Amino acid sequence: MISIQNVKKIYASSKGKVTAVDHVSLEIKEGEIFGVIGYSGAGKSTLIRMLNGLEIPTSGSVVVAEKKVSKIKGSELRKARQEISMIFQHFNLLWSRTVRENIAFPLEIARIPKSQRLKRVDELIKLVGLEGREDAYPSQLSGGQKQRVGIARALANNPKVLLCDEATSALDPQTTDSILELLVDINKRLGLTIVLITHEMHVIRKICHRIAVMEEGKVVEIGPVLEVFKNPQEQITKRFVQQVTEPEETRETIEHLIALYPTGTVVQLGFVGETAEQPLITNLIRNFEVTVNILQGKISQTQNGSYGTLFIHLDGNQNDIAKAIEFIQSQQVGVEVIKNA
Repeated sequence: MISIQNVKKIYASSKGKVTAVDHVSLEIKEGEIFGVIGYSGAGKSTLIRMLNGLEIPTSGSVVVAEKKVSKIKGSELRKARQEISMIFQHFNLLWSRTVRENIAFPLEIARIPKSQRLKRVDELIKLVGLEGREDAYPSQLSGGQKQRVGIARALANNPKVLLCDEATSALDPQTTDSILELLVDINKRLGLTIVLITHEMHVIRKICHRIAVMEEGKVVEIGPVLEVFKNPQEQITKRFVQQVTEPEETRETIEHLIALYPTGTVVQLGFVGETAEQPLITNLIRNFEVTVNILQGKISQTQNGSYGTLFIHLDGNQNDIAKAIEFIQSQQVGVEVIKNA
């Protein structure tokens, strides 16, 4: 569906040339939800804008839905863009138009007959859950409702690809989740290929099948989301994974709990896939002469399966504790000793 081959983008600036995207190659499958994550300046926005021809690569090729977007221009590019829609962080709605009129706008540009436009707009309003808000103006809508209008408008021409440029960054956590659930529903119903860029690992974890991590214009890591959570290779990827597996408040809580347990061993366990659903603690208590206290834990879902983090305190004979940790490792569970008395 999308093929990015050895793409490079260089900008001229007052301080000289700046390489925004540096020899990036990616293959994105049809029907996939693909995430690109990176901090500000990593090059992810430039990369996604090259997918619909808003930016032209300095070198390399970009092919989307069998169209060589990196080479075509004019009417050919405009036609290709009907199959490559985009939603934005700040919605980009027309403030003088109602919900219905905003959604109809790309259909008007495409010169779709009025009767067909009205029918299509009604379908989209229902799809994104905006029944009853058809005649409202953007100023009368919540942030989540505005983004639903943006999604409906992006789907008006039945695109094959939907690009999401930090589409949930301006929303609160609860609204973010509802928009992500809508995108997953659209992906499943329509078989739509979705490419999203973000700096939030929660967004990646919630809906993506695969992920590319960008740093300084390069893709430094790529793989299925669950595999990246299980075994992040690069330091930047480890920091992103920690956003959702080890929030800052978790570390503070663990430090406080460690002070309450001057003896014994505090261990962080990492579960991925089927290991997140096994009765590990029960087996530890039954088979080893150790006391087990659960300090803090969390299991979450990705599109590819479960992952989780659990902090436990083990007390008892050091030899028994060592055997218990060895048993945990044999169950394909990640183990990190936080404190060993």
